Amino acid sequence: MMFRAVLGVLVSIACVQALYDGDSNVIELTTTNFQKEVVKSNDLWIVEFFAPWCGHCKSLAPEYAKAAKALKGFIKVGAVNVDDQRSLGQEYNVQGFPTIKIFGTDKKKPEEYSGPRTAEGLIDGAFKAARAAALGRIGKKASSGGGGGSSGGANNKGNSEPGGGKDVVKLDDSNFEELVLNSDEPWMVEFYAPWCGHCKSLAPEWAKAASELKGKMKLGAYDADAQKTYAGRYQIRGFPTIKYFAAGKKDDPQDYDGPRDASGIVAWASDKSADSAPAPELSEIVGPEVVKASCEGQPLCIISVLPHILDCQSKCRKQHLEMLTKMGEKYKRQRWGWLWAEAGSQPKLEEAIGLGGFGYPAMAAVSVKKGKFAHLRLSFSQDGINEFLRELAAGRGSTEPIRGGALPKVEKIEAWDGKDGKLPVEEDINLDDIELDPIAKEEL
Repeated sequence: MMFRAVLGVLVSIACVQALYDGDSNVIELTTTNFQKEVVKSNDLWIVEFFAPWCGHCKSLAPEYAKAAKALKGFIKVGAVNVDDQRSLGQEYNVQGFPTIKIFGTDKKKPEEYSGPRTAEGLIDGAFKAARAAALGRIGKKASSGGGGGSSGGANNKGNSEPGGGKDVVKLDDSNFEELVLNSDEPWMVEFYAPWCGHCKSLAPEWAKAASELKGKMKLGAYDADAQKTYAGRYQIRGFPTIKYFAAGKKDDPQDYDGPRDASGIVAWASDKSADSAPAPELSEIVGPEVVKASCEGQPLCIISVLPHILDCQSKCRKQHLEMLTKMGEKYKRQRWGWLWAEAGSQPKLEEAIGLGGFGYPAMAAVSVKKGKFAHLRLSFSQDGINEFLRELAAGRGSTEPIRGGALPKVEKIEAWDGKDGKLPVEEDINLDDIELDPIAKEEL
Protein backbone atom coordinates (compact mmCIF):
# COMPACT_ATOMS: atom_id res chain seq x y z
CA MET A 1 0.00 0.00 0.00
CA MET A 2 2.82 2.37 0.91
CA PHE A 3 4.49 1.64 -2.45
CA ARG A 4 1.26 2.43 -4.32
CA ALA A 5 0.83 5.71 -2.46
CA VAL A 6 4.38 6.77 -3.25
CA LEU A 7 3.94 5.66 -6.88
CA GLY A 8 0.72 7.69 -7.13
CA VAL A 9 2.46 10.83 -5.91
CA LEU A 10 5.36 10.29 -8.33
CA VAL A 11 2.97 9.77 -11.27
CA SER A 12 1.09 12.92 -10.30
CA ILE A 13 4.29 14.95 -10.11
CA ALA A 14 5.44 13.54 -13.46
CA CYS A 15 2.13 14.54 -15.08
CA VAL A 16 2.27 18.04 -13.64
CA GLN A 17 5.86 18.37 -14.75
CA ALA A 18 4.76 17.32 -18.24
CA LEU A 19 2.93 20.66 -18.33
CA TYR A 20 5.19 22.64 -15.98
CA ASP A 21 8.92 21.96 -16.09
CA GLY A 22 11.21 21.78 -13.08
CA ASP A 23 11.92 25.49 -13.23
CA SER A 24 8.23 26.34 -12.99
CA ASN A 25 6.78 28.08 -9.94
CA VAL A 26 3.60 25.99 -10.20
CA ILE A 27 3.31 23.77 -7.09
CA GLU A 28 2.18 20.17 -7.54
CA LEU A 29 -0.86 19.41 -5.38
CA THR A 30 -2.16 15.96 -4.48
CA THR A 31 -4.51 14.34 -1.99
CA THR A 32 -1.44 13.95 0.24
CA ASN A 33 -0.53 17.63 0.53
CA PHE A 34 -3.68 19.56 -0.50
CA GLN A 35 -5.14 19.98 2.99
CA LYS A 36 -1.86 21.11 4.53
CA GLU A 37 -0.67 23.34 1.69
CA VAL A 38 -3.96 24.93 0.64
CA VAL A 39 -6.91 24.41 2.99
CA LYS A 40 -5.11 24.84 6.34
CA SER A 41 -2.75 27.60 5.20
CA ASN A 42 -3.23 31.33 5.54
CA ASP A 43 -2.04 31.88 1.97
CA LEU A 44 -4.28 32.77 -0.93
CA TRP A 45 -4.04 30.14 -3.67
CA ILE A 46 -4.89 29.85 -7.35
CA VAL A 47 -5.34 26.18 -8.21
CA GLU A 48 -5.73 24.68 -11.68
CA PHE A 49 -7.54 21.34 -11.95
CA PHE A 50 -6.40 19.74 -15.19
CA ALA A 51 -6.10 16.52 -17.19
CA PRO A 52 -2.85 15.68 -19.01
CA TRP A 53 -4.67 14.81 -22.26
CA CYS A 54 -6.64 18.09 -22.33
CA GLY A 55 -5.68 20.35 -25.24
CA HIS A 56 -6.95 23.47 -23.49
CA CYS A 57 -4.80 22.61 -20.45
CA LYS A 58 -1.73 22.35 -22.66
CA SER A 59 -2.56 25.72 -24.24
CA LEU A 60 -3.02 27.31 -20.82
CA ALA A 61 0.23 25.91 -19.37
CA PRO A 62 2.70 28.60 -20.57
CA GLU A 63 0.40 31.44 -19.45
CA TYR A 64 -0.25 29.74 -16.11
CA ALA A 65 3.49 29.27 -15.56
CA LYS A 66 4.14 32.94 -16.37
CA ALA A 67 1.47 33.98 -13.87
CA ALA A 68 3.01 31.71 -11.22
CA LYS A 69 6.41 33.31 -11.73
CA ALA A 70 4.94 36.82 -11.50
CA LEU A 71 2.90 36.01 -8.38
CA LYS A 72 5.76 34.31 -6.50
CA GLY A 73 6.03 35.79 -3.01
CA PHE A 74 2.52 37.26 -3.21
CA ILE A 75 0.06 34.49 -4.01
CA LYS A 76 0.65 30.76 -4.35
CA VAL A 77 -0.12 28.95 -7.60
CA GLY A 78 -0.77 25.20 -7.77
CA ALA A 79 -2.00 22.48 -10.12
CA VAL A 80 -3.92 19.24 -9.55
CA ASN A 81 -3.89 16.36 -12.05
CA VAL A 82 -7.53 15.28 -11.72
CA ASP A 83 -6.94 12.18 -13.82
CA ASP A 84 -4.80 10.90 -10.97
CA GLN A 85 -6.29 12.81 -8.01
CA ARG A 86 -9.96 12.10 -8.77
CA SER A 87 -11.16 12.56 -5.23
CA LEU A 88 -10.00 16.20 -5.28
CA GLY A 89 -11.81 16.75 -8.56
CA GLN A 90 -15.01 15.32 -7.07
CA GLU A 91 -14.63 17.26 -3.82
CA TYR A 92 -14.45 20.56 -5.70
CA ASN A 93 -17.06 19.66 -8.33
CA VAL A 94 -14.65 19.83 -11.28
CA GLN A 95 -16.70 19.08 -14.40
CA GLY A 96 -14.46 20.36 -17.18
CA PHE A 97 -10.80 21.03 -17.89
CA PRO A 98 -9.04 23.20 -17.09
CA THR A 99 -10.97 24.48 -14.06
CA ILE A 100 -9.26 27.23 -12.05
CA LYS A 101 -10.34 28.01 -8.49
CA ILE A 102 -9.20 30.73 -6.11
CA PHE A 103 -8.92 29.68 -2.47
CA GLY A 104 -9.23 32.90 -0.49
CA THR A 105 -10.44 33.68 3.01
CA ASP A 106 -13.03 30.86 3.12
CA LYS A 107 -11.09 27.82 1.91
CA LYS A 108 -14.23 25.68 2.05
CA LYS A 109 -15.87 27.83 -0.62
CA PRO A 110 -13.28 28.57 -3.30
CA GLU A 111 -14.30 30.95 -6.04
CA GLU A 112 -14.19 29.78 -9.65
CA TYR A 113 -11.97 31.91 -11.87
CA SER A 114 -13.70 32.69 -15.19
CA GLY A 115 -11.58 35.52 -16.57
CA PRO A 116 -9.16 35.57 -19.54
CA ARG A 117 -6.81 32.60 -19.73
CA THR A 118 -3.73 34.73 -19.99
CA ALA A 119 -0.95 35.49 -17.51
CA GLU A 120 -2.21 39.07 -17.20
CA GLY A 121 -5.80 37.94 -16.62
CA LEU A 122 -4.77 35.42 -13.98
CA ILE A 123 -2.61 38.00 -12.18
CA ASP A 124 -5.46 40.50 -12.24
CA GLY A 125 -7.93 37.92 -10.90
CA ALA A 126 -5.54 36.88 -8.13
CA PHE A 127 -4.97 40.42 -6.90
CA LYS A 128 -8.69 41.20 -7.00
CA ALA A 129 -9.24 38.19 -4.76
CA ALA A 130 -6.40 39.27 -2.47
CA ARG A 131 -7.87 42.77 -2.21
CA ALA A 132 -11.29 41.34 -1.37
CA ALA A 133 -9.73 39.11 1.34
CA ALA A 134 -7.78 42.03 2.81
CA LEU A 135 -10.86 44.26 2.94
CA GLY A 136 -12.81 41.40 4.51
CA ARG A 137 -10.39 41.37 7.44
CA ILE A 138 -11.40 44.93 8.34
CA GLY A 139 -15.07 44.26 7.80
CA LYS A 140 -15.38 45.89 4.39
CA LYS A 141 -16.66 44.53 1.13
CA ALA A 142 -14.84 44.87 -2.19
CA SER A 143 -16.72 46.95 -4.75
CA SER A 144 -16.30 44.22 -7.37
CA GLY A 145 -16.09 40.44 -7.02
CA GLY A 146 -12.84 38.63 -6.34
CA GLY A 147 -11.19 36.57 -9.05
CA GLY A 148 -13.92 36.15 -11.62
CA GLY A 149 -12.58 38.74 -13.99
CA SER A 150 -15.56 38.56 -16.36
CA SER A 151 -14.09 40.10 -19.49
CA GLY A 152 -16.71 42.67 -20.34
CA GLY A 153 -19.64 40.36 -21.16
CA ALA A 154 -22.08 42.06 -18.77
CA ASN A 155 -22.94 44.66 -21.40
CA ASN A 156 -24.40 42.01 -23.70
CA LYS A 157 -27.85 41.52 -22.17
CA GLY A 158 -29.70 38.47 -23.36
CA ASN A 159 -26.47 36.71 -24.30
CA SER A 160 -25.53 35.40 -20.87
CA GLU A 161 -26.63 31.79 -21.38
CA PRO A 162 -24.50 29.25 -23.26
CA GLY A 163 -25.67 29.05 -26.86
CA GLY A 164 -27.23 32.50 -26.66
CA GLY A 165 -26.75 35.48 -28.96
CA LYS A 166 -28.71 36.66 -31.98
CA ASP A 167 -25.85 35.88 -34.38
CA VAL A 168 -24.84 32.55 -32.85
CA VAL A 169 -26.21 29.66 -34.93
CA LYS A 170 -27.85 26.96 -32.83
CA LEU A 171 -26.52 23.57 -33.93
CA ASP A 172 -27.76 20.07 -33.13
CA ASP A 173 -27.57 16.55 -34.54
CA SER A 174 -30.25 17.31 -37.13
CA ASN A 175 -28.58 20.32 -38.79
CA PHE A 176 -24.84 20.03 -38.04
CA GLU A 177 -23.93 18.19 -41.23
CA GLU A 178 -25.98 20.43 -43.51
CA LEU A 179 -24.99 23.77 -41.98
CA VAL A 180 -21.36 23.12 -41.05
CA LEU A 181 -19.89 20.07 -42.79
CA ASN A 182 -21.56 20.63 -46.17
CA SER A 183 -20.81 24.36 -46.16
CA ASP A 184 -18.01 25.98 -48.13
CA GLU A 185 -17.76 28.67 -45.44
CA PRO A 186 -15.46 28.61 -42.40
CA TRP A 187 -17.10 27.91 -39.03
CA MET A 188 -16.15 28.11 -35.37
CA VAL A 189 -18.26 25.82 -33.20
CA GLU A 190 -18.53 25.88 -29.42
CA PHE A 191 -19.36 22.51 -27.83
CA TYR A 192 -20.90 23.38 -24.46
CA ALA A 193 -23.00 22.11 -21.56
CA PRO A 194 -25.71 24.34 -20.03
CA TRP A 195 -24.48 23.62 -16.46
CA CYS A 196 -20.83 24.44 -17.23
CA GLY A 197 -19.53 27.52 -15.41
CA HIS A 198 -16.84 28.23 -18.02
CA CYS A 199 -19.50 28.00 -20.76
CA LYS A 200 -21.62 30.58 -18.95
CA SER A 201 -18.61 32.89 -18.69
CA LEU A 202 -17.84 32.43 -22.38
CA ALA A 203 -21.44 32.97 -23.54
CA PRO A 204 -21.51 36.81 -23.76
CA GLU A 205 -18.05 36.89 -25.36
CA TRP A 206 -19.05 34.25 -27.92
CA ALA A 207 -22.23 36.18 -28.73
CA LYS A 208 -20.32 39.44 -29.13
CA ALA A 209 -17.71 37.81 -31.35
CA ALA A 210 -20.44 36.25 -33.52
CA SER A 211 -21.90 39.71 -34.17
CA GLU A 212 -18.50 41.23 -34.96
CA LEU A 213 -17.64 38.40 -37.35
CA LYS A 214 -21.00 38.39 -39.12
CA GLY A 215 -20.43 38.10 -42.86
CA LYS A 216 -16.83 36.89 -42.36
CA MET A 217 -17.16 33.68 -40.37
CA LYS A 218 -20.06 31.83 -38.81
CA LEU A 219 -20.08 30.98 -35.10
CA GLY A 220 -22.23 28.14 -33.85
CA ALA A 221 -23.06 26.52 -30.51
CA TYR A 222 -23.74 22.81 -29.99
CA ASP A 223 -25.22 21.55 -26.70
CA ALA A 224 -23.01 18.50 -26.17
CA ASP A 225 -24.97 17.55 -23.05
CA ALA A 226 -28.19 17.07 -25.02
CA GLN A 227 -26.75 16.14 -28.44
CA LYS A 228 -24.31 13.24 -28.61
CA THR A 229 -23.52 12.44 -32.27
CA TYR A 230 -20.96 15.14 -33.03
CA ALA A 231 -19.73 15.41 -29.46
CA GLY A 232 -18.75 11.77 -29.81
CA ARG A 233 -17.30 12.13 -33.28
CA TYR A 234 -14.99 14.97 -32.20
CA GLN A 235 -14.18 13.36 -28.80
CA ILE A 236 -15.40 16.29 -26.72
CA ARG A 237 -14.18 15.62 -23.18
CA GLY A 238 -14.35 19.05 -21.57
CA PHE A 239 -16.51 22.16 -21.80
CA PRO A 240 -16.39 24.48 -23.51
CA THR A 241 -14.43 23.05 -26.44
CA ILE A 242 -14.18 25.26 -29.52
CA LYS A 243 -13.28 23.83 -32.92
CA TYR A 244 -12.50 25.60 -36.17
CA PHE A 245 -13.81 24.13 -39.42
CA ALA A 246 -11.92 25.69 -42.32
CA ALA A 247 -13.54 26.69 -45.61
CA GLY A 248 -13.90 23.78 -48.02
CA LYS A 249 -13.18 20.27 -46.73
CA LYS A 250 -13.96 19.86 -43.04
CA ASP A 251 -12.56 16.42 -42.29
CA ASP A 252 -10.05 17.58 -39.69
CA PRO A 253 -11.25 20.51 -37.53
CA GLN A 254 -8.67 22.40 -35.52
CA ASP A 255 -8.88 23.10 -31.77
CA TYR A 256 -9.22 26.78 -30.89
CA ASP A 257 -6.31 27.78 -28.68
CA GLY A 258 -6.80 31.54 -28.37
CA PRO A 259 -8.13 33.85 -25.63
CA ARG A 260 -11.69 33.39 -24.42
CA ASP A 261 -12.83 36.95 -24.86
CA ALA A 262 -14.54 38.56 -27.85
CA SER A 263 -11.53 40.52 -29.08
CA GLY A 264 -9.28 37.44 -28.89
CA ILE A 265 -11.82 35.26 -30.70
CA VAL A 266 -12.31 37.88 -33.42
CA ALA A 267 -8.55 38.33 -33.92
CA TRP A 268 -7.98 34.56 -34.12
CA ALA A 269 -10.88 34.08 -36.53
CA SER A 270 -9.73 36.99 -38.71
CA ASP A 271 -6.30 35.40 -39.05
CA LYS A 272 -7.86 32.08 -40.04
CA SER A 273 -10.17 33.82 -42.49
CA ALA A 274 -7.18 35.52 -44.12
CA ASP A 275 -5.37 32.18 -44.34
CA SER A 276 -8.28 30.57 -46.17
CA ALA A 277 -8.91 33.53 -48.49
CA PRO A 278 -7.92 33.18 -52.16
CA ALA A 279 -4.70 34.81 -53.33
CA PRO A 280 -5.13 38.37 -54.63
CA GLU A 281 -5.49 38.74 -58.38
CA LEU A 282 -2.47 40.06 -60.24
CA SER A 283 -3.97 42.56 -62.70
CA GLU A 284 -2.48 44.32 -65.70
CA ILE A 285 -2.90 48.09 -65.61
CA VAL A 286 -5.15 48.64 -68.61
CA GLY A 287 -7.24 51.52 -67.27
CA PRO A 288 -8.12 53.72 -64.26
CA GLU A 289 -10.65 51.27 -62.85
CA VAL A 290 -7.95 48.62 -62.35
CA VAL A 291 -5.78 50.96 -60.28
CA LYS A 292 -8.77 52.15 -58.28
CA ALA A 293 -9.86 48.60 -57.42
CA SER A 294 -6.39 47.45 -56.34
CA CYS A 295 -4.95 50.57 -54.70
CA GLU A 296 -7.77 52.57 -53.11
CA GLY A 297 -8.85 51.18 -49.77
CA GLN A 298 -5.89 48.76 -49.59
CA PRO A 299 -2.97 49.27 -47.18
CA LEU A 300 -0.56 49.02 -50.13
CA CYS A 301 -0.57 48.12 -53.79
CA ILE A 302 2.47 46.42 -55.25
CA ILE A 303 3.16 47.71 -58.77
CA SER A 304 5.63 45.90 -61.02
CA VAL A 305 6.81 47.30 -64.36
CA LEU A 306 7.98 44.50 -66.62
CA PRO A 307 10.23 44.84 -69.69
CA HIS A 308 8.69 45.56 -73.09
CA ILE A 309 7.49 42.39 -74.78
CA LEU A 310 10.21 42.76 -77.44
CA ASP A 311 12.84 42.75 -74.69
CA CYS A 312 11.29 39.88 -72.72
CA GLN A 313 9.05 37.62 -74.80
CA SER A 314 6.04 35.63 -73.57
CA LYS A 315 8.04 32.87 -71.83
CA CYS A 316 10.13 35.42 -69.96
CA ARG A 317 7.10 37.55 -69.03
CA LYS A 318 5.08 34.58 -67.84
CA GLN A 319 7.93 33.59 -65.54
CA HIS A 320 7.84 37.07 -63.98
CA LEU A 321 4.04 36.91 -63.60
CA GLU A 322 4.17 33.43 -62.06
CA MET A 323 6.72 34.61 -59.49
CA LEU A 324 4.61 37.67 -58.63
CA THR A 325 1.50 35.49 -58.24
CA LYS A 326 3.35 33.26 -55.77
CA MET A 327 4.43 36.32 -53.81
CA GLY A 328 0.81 37.49 -53.72
CA GLU A 329 -0.23 34.11 -52.29
CA LYS A 330 2.51 34.23 -49.66
CA TYR A 331 1.58 37.72 -48.48
CA LYS A 332 -2.20 37.49 -48.96
CA ARG A 333 -2.83 38.11 -45.26
CA GLN A 334 -1.56 41.66 -45.77
CA ARG A 335 -4.51 42.38 -48.10
CA TRP A 336 -2.37 44.23 -50.62
CA GLY A 337 -3.33 44.94 -54.22
CA TRP A 338 -1.10 43.53 -56.98
CA LEU A 339 -0.62 45.23 -60.38
CA TRP A 340 1.74 45.10 -63.33
CA ALA A 341 2.37 47.13 -66.44
CA GLU A 342 4.58 46.90 -69.50
CA ALA A 343 7.48 49.34 -69.56
CA GLY A 344 6.45 52.52 -71.37
CA SER A 345 2.71 51.73 -71.39
CA GLN A 346 1.96 54.03 -68.41
CA PRO A 347 4.70 56.69 -68.46
CA LYS A 348 2.92 59.13 -66.09
CA LEU A 349 2.45 56.41 -63.48
CA GLU A 350 6.07 55.32 -63.79
CA GLU A 351 7.19 58.91 -63.29
CA ALA A 352 4.92 59.44 -60.24
CA ILE A 353 6.38 56.45 -58.39
CA GLY A 354 9.95 57.00 -59.51
CA LEU A 355 10.25 54.10 -61.94
CA GLY A 356 10.72 56.13 -65.13
CA GLY A 357 14.07 55.16 -66.58
CA PHE A 358 14.68 52.99 -63.50
CA GLY A 359 15.55 49.88 -65.50
CA TYR A 360 13.21 46.95 -65.95
CA PRO A 361 11.82 44.88 -64.36
CA ALA A 362 11.16 47.18 -61.40
CA MET A 363 8.78 47.32 -58.44
CA ALA A 364 7.29 49.91 -56.09
CA ALA A 365 4.91 49.58 -53.14
CA VAL A 366 2.40 52.43 -53.08
CA SER A 367 0.20 53.75 -50.27
CA VAL A 368 -2.50 55.88 -51.87
CA LYS A 369 -3.81 56.89 -48.43
CA LYS A 370 -0.42 58.21 -47.26
CA GLY A 371 0.65 59.46 -50.69
CA LYS A 372 3.97 57.61 -50.47
CA PHE A 373 5.86 54.83 -52.20
CA ALA A 374 8.89 52.60 -51.61
CA HIS A 375 11.23 51.12 -54.23
CA LEU A 376 12.50 47.61 -54.56
CA ARG A 377 16.24 48.24 -54.46
CA LEU A 378 17.22 44.58 -54.33
CA SER A 379 17.21 42.22 -57.30
CA PHE A 380 13.92 41.52 -59.04
CA SER A 381 14.04 37.88 -57.93
CA GLN A 382 12.12 35.69 -55.52
CA ASP A 383 14.64 36.31 -52.73
CA GLY A 384 14.95 40.05 -53.42
CA ILE A 385 11.21 40.62 -53.63
CA ASN A 386 10.54 38.47 -50.56
CA GLU A 387 12.99 40.51 -48.49
CA PHE A 388 11.45 43.76 -49.74
CA LEU A 389 7.90 42.61 -48.90
CA ARG A 390 8.96 41.22 -45.53
CA GLU A 391 10.30 44.64 -44.57
CA LEU A 392 7.07 46.28 -45.74
CA ALA A 393 4.95 43.82 -43.73
CA ALA A 394 6.99 44.72 -40.64
CA GLY A 395 6.44 48.45 -41.27
CA ARG A 396 10.06 49.11 -42.16
CA GLY A 397 11.78 50.63 -45.18
CA SER A 398 12.35 54.14 -46.53
CA THR A 399 9.56 55.90 -48.42
CA GLU A 400 9.18 58.89 -50.72
CA PRO A 401 6.19 61.12 -51.50
CA ILE A 402 4.31 60.28 -54.69
CA ARG A 403 5.45 62.83 -57.23
CA GLY A 404 2.66 65.25 -57.94
CA GLY A 405 0.98 64.37 -54.65
CA ALA A 406 -1.25 61.59 -56.02
CA LEU A 407 -1.28 58.81 -58.58
CA PRO A 408 -2.04 60.17 -62.06
CA LYS A 409 -4.91 58.94 -64.18
CA VAL A 410 -3.60 56.02 -66.19
CA GLU A 411 -4.15 55.46 -69.90
CA LYS A 412 -6.63 52.96 -71.30
CA ILE A 413 -4.73 50.39 -73.31
CA GLU A 414 -5.27 46.94 -74.80
CA ALA A 415 -4.46 44.05 -72.47
CA TRP A 416 -1.54 41.78 -73.35
CA ASP A 417 -2.73 38.86 -75.49
CA GLY A 418 -0.27 36.42 -73.97
CA LYS A 419 1.73 36.06 -77.16
CA ASP A 420 5.25 36.97 -78.23
CA GLY A 421 5.86 40.47 -79.51
CA LYS A 422 6.60 41.11 -83.17
CA LEU A 423 8.52 43.89 -84.85
CA PRO A 424 6.35 46.06 -87.15
CA VAL A 425 6.47 44.85 -90.76
CA GLU A 426 7.92 47.41 -93.20
CA GLU A 427 5.68 47.86 -96.24
CA ASP A 428 7.11 47.92 -99.78
CA ILE A 429 7.10 51.42 -101.26
CA ASN A 430 5.67 51.94 -104.75
CA LEU A 431 7.43 54.99 -106.21
CA ASP A 432 4.57 55.52 -108.68
CA ASP A 433 2.32 56.33 -105.73
CA ILE A 434 4.62 59.08 -104.47
CA GLU A 435 4.74 62.48 -106.13
CA LEU A 436 8.36 63.40 -106.57
CA ASP A 437 10.31 65.83 -108.66
CA PRO A 438 10.76 64.01 -112.05
CA ILE A 439 14.55 64.30 -111.85
CA ALA A 440 14.62 62.92 -108.32
CA LYS A 441 12.26 60.14 -109.33
CA GLU A 442 14.53 59.22 -112.27
CA GLU A 443 17.56 59.16 -109.95
CA LEU A 444 15.77 56.81 -107.59
